Amino acid sequence: MDDLQRAIEKRKSIDPEFAENFDKGYEEFKIGVLLKEARKNAGFTQEALAEKLNTKKSAISRIENHADDIRLSTLYNYAEALGKKLHVTIQ
Repeated sequence: MDDLQRAIEKRKSIDPEFAENFDKGYEEFKIGVLLKEARKNAGFTQEALAEKLNTKKSAISRIENHADDIRLSTLYNYAEALGKKLHVTIQ
């Protein structure tokens, strides 16, 4: 565990509100990163994907950078445009 991770864990252990908000924020951030990686791995630029989805590059950027309130239908369409399938699980 590096210094940053130790500091985060320490703060989470003494501040329940920080812990809750950090974990939620991290999950939202992770969704955007996964979408961006999937797009790049499929060989698409934001512009090319936007054209395929009949939207603007700024909309793709918003999806990838602010995935905190993304609709399931948007995720499905994004994945489908990349030739991928969306799988949702509840744990």
